[in-house]
Amino acid sequence: ILNVSQEVNMDPSGCLSTPFHVEPRNIVEDDPQERVSAEAAILNSRVNYYSRLTASSDRLLSPPNHVIPGPEELYIYSPLGTAFKVTGSDHSSKNPSIITIFAIWNTMMGTSILSIPWGIKQAGFTLGIIILIFTGLLMLYCCYIVLKSPKAIPYVDASDWEFPDVCRYYFGKFGQWSSWFFSMVSLIGAMVVYWVLMSNFLYNSGQFIYNYAHNVNMSDSEFGTNGSDKVICPFPNTDPGGNYTTSTVYFANSGNETSDVSFENWWSKTNTIPLYLIPLLLPLLCFRSASFFARFTFLGTISVVYLIVLVTIKTVHLGFHLEFHWFDTSQFYVPEFRLLFPQFTGVLTLAFFIHNCIITLMKSNKHQENNVRDLSVAYLLVGLTYLYVGVLIFAAFPSPPLSKDCIEPNFLDNFPTSDVMVFVARTFLLFQMITVYPLLGYLVRVQVMGQIFGNHYPSFFHVLALNILIVGSGVLMAKFYPNIGSIIRFSGATCGLALVFVFPALVQMISLRRQGVLRWPSALFHTFLILLGVANLLAQFFM
Repeated sequence: ILNVSQEVNMDPSGCLSTPFHVEPRNIVEDDPQERVSAEAAILNSRVNYYSRLTASSDRLLSPPNHVIPGPEELYIYSPLGTAFKVTGSDHSSKNPSIITIFAIWNTMMGTSILSIPWGIKQAGFTLGIIILIFTGLLMLYCCYIVLKSPKAIPYVDASDWEFPDVCRYYFGKFGQWSSWFFSMVSLIGAMVVYWVLMSNFLYNSGQFIYNYAHNVNMSDSEFGTNGSDKVICPFPNTDPGGNYTTSTVYFANSGNETSDVSFENWWSKTNTIPLYLIPLLLPLLCFRSASFFARFTFLGTISVVYLIVLVTIKTVHLGFHLEFHWFDTSQFYVPEFRLLFPQFTGVLTLAFFIHNCIITLMKSNKHQENNVRDLSVAYLLVGLTYLYVGVLIFAAFPSPPLSKDCIEPNFLDNFPTSDVMVFVARTFLLFQMITVYPLLGYLVRVQVMGQIFGNHYPSFFHVLALNILIVGSGVLMAKFYPNIGSIIRFSGATCGLALVFVFPALVQMISLRRQGVLRWPSALFHTFLILLGVANLLAQFFM
């Protein structure tokens, strides 16, 4: 890597040490793992060519000083084809611990929060709380291993490494490619869940507007409670762990039955809405840069805060409805311990997943000595948020008259379309996901195209083909299997197998063995982590 210096010198190997500048349009992001464009690579080769034509005392062929950018515009370029921005020692660019903690909380808070009540129902109330706490602790420990893994590598400057680089160091190309593959599983799985949820939110928002405009009252046709805070059971006669289907809707006070049937045909949650999203989102995925959409990331925090407020208000109005049946199933309640609990562990693996970007997030922490403490506090906040939403929704679900088994994988589906507060939540989440979806697609494109072609935007047609595959997978899942609980648990268990359990545990054992401090209790515990990850994935296929 070229050294940063305002002087033009030659190092002992003959490489020029003048700062190398990569223009903003030629770099993907401030990440050492992402590649720069071909233009920047050619410029780097030209500078190195000039440096080898002249001796250190001859400045005729050296780049003139006036073309050297200012310190704030410097990028370090590696002959391997990567570049990252020089941050220097200016502490003004660092964040205090409180900002770092909430950055981790905001990054981890995703669509999984909508499935936490469903996961508690699948595991049982008591067992679900135990599993949530236990899984959170395990995920925190594995994240701690990932965070400190670059510092445990001796005789190598790994300060700018990410976890895939650590995997490459210990396991070679296999480690690098497998970590990349499982990272893609988590990203693409999130994009599929986003498409299903956007279809859901768009359908319900459109249904709310249509019913309001035409004075349609659906309260008599929905199976649920009475009163101002109505709770519904969308599919009371189906297996709660099974597939969603679009039930028939009857309009109680509609004046024109033909127009209502026509609206149903054109506004279907599974048949038409997933297709309506294509002309909106496919062009956004083809943007060369995703910087515009990054400005709307604050909407994620607003959405989560609004969800917490919504859950609190609904719980106050509905009250608690709990009975403890430890092992037997009753008409309205589920057992406290259920054999379906692996479905919840799969959801939680993705809900607590931040292992592929934790090193980058922690680099901006002003006090690096507090990294472990700040990470632990962030996990505590995330766990408390999940517990708060999951426990309150489960406890407040009105049983009787409804069964706890009616809790949906997206708990917003248990509230009618006519609920104004829920309509606002769905609208918020819809707009947030429309802005985040292109960011996820951008990350997938950068990693896929960078690995295969060495360029994050080889051509418009390459990018279009990749985006069509991604969008197509989302449309198919939204049409044929729009169960976000199952999608989340499968993608979480799959990516968690490698990036949460297997690789961190193996890295820790190898590191301790090379230091000569590996003992059998540690080896036994980390082997248990690996087996736990394998069992978590296999169990998803039998639920």
